[in-house]
Amino acid sequence: MSHLERSLVKAELDRLTMKFFQAVSFEPGEAPSYASIAALFIERGLLIKNVGSAPEISSVQEFIAPREALVGSGTLTRFHESEISESTLIFGNVAHRFSAYAKSGTLNAKPFEARGMITTQFVNTPEGWKMSAMAWDDERPGLSIDKATEHSS
Repeated sequence: MSHLERSLVKAELDRLTMKFFQAVSFEPGEAPSYASIAALFIERGLLIKNVGSAPEISSVQEFIAPREALVGSGTLTRFHESEISESTLIFGNVAHRFSAYAKSGTLNAKPFEARGMITTQFVNTPEGWKMSAMAWDDERPGLSIDKATEHSS
């Protein structure tokens, strides 16, 4: 893969990642664009929340449904998530991105903030690059982004 080809693929992976964060983020009085998430993923894409004792593994629709319910009921009135930093590896038709993220919102009228790490897998399809899986974990005592991003040999 030439430097130009790699740059073009990286730009597309950046775009897909940004579109995901935009789709889940919204301000009070706005509605998130959850429906746009499906176009970012392959048909059988997975989203895995792994912040507790067991992973919560969801299809795209299973990921969207409970979040739409929280917003629709007025329980979640604001949410913002963004990428702090990333490392992306591309090999032919597959790619991997490890991202540090920050999120904040208002749930049950109480503000919250958290940071964590997301690992995203991408595949090149006949329709272009798509996400195939995304898994994340939040910081907690003993687990910090700063320690996770230190390079080990």
